[in-house]
Amino acid sequence: MSYQQAQIAVTKTEDFEQLKSAVERVLAPTAVEKFYSKLQSRGVNVRQFEKIAAVGVFEALDSGLKGSGKTAKQLYESLTVSDQALMREFYLERIEQVDMKVREKYKKVYRYY
Repeated sequence: MSYQQAQIAVTKTEDFEQLKSAVERVLAPTAVEKFYSKLQSRGVNVRQFEKIAAVGVFEALDSGLKGSGKTAKQLYESLTVSDQALMREFYLERIEQVDMKVREKYKKVYRYY
């Protein structure tokens, strides 16, 4: 029998979906290079979701989130612990789906050191 992850229901659906949508827009093929460039200029690793949210990268690049009146950090902190874990997992899955050419170009933001 293969491993199957248990499905965890999202508690704060509205805030979760708002943040998820912002992440999807920032990581869209047409916008991802601006995102990586911003991370590189701020010296932030792409896998540090909480830090990225804290320094305001998402709202700097996503007009939908910027216009909502809430920051990514506020949305993230409003989520329950399990919702936060689901958001981090979603984000980490999405950054692994970014085109390899783009990832190679911005390999500094993928480094662990």
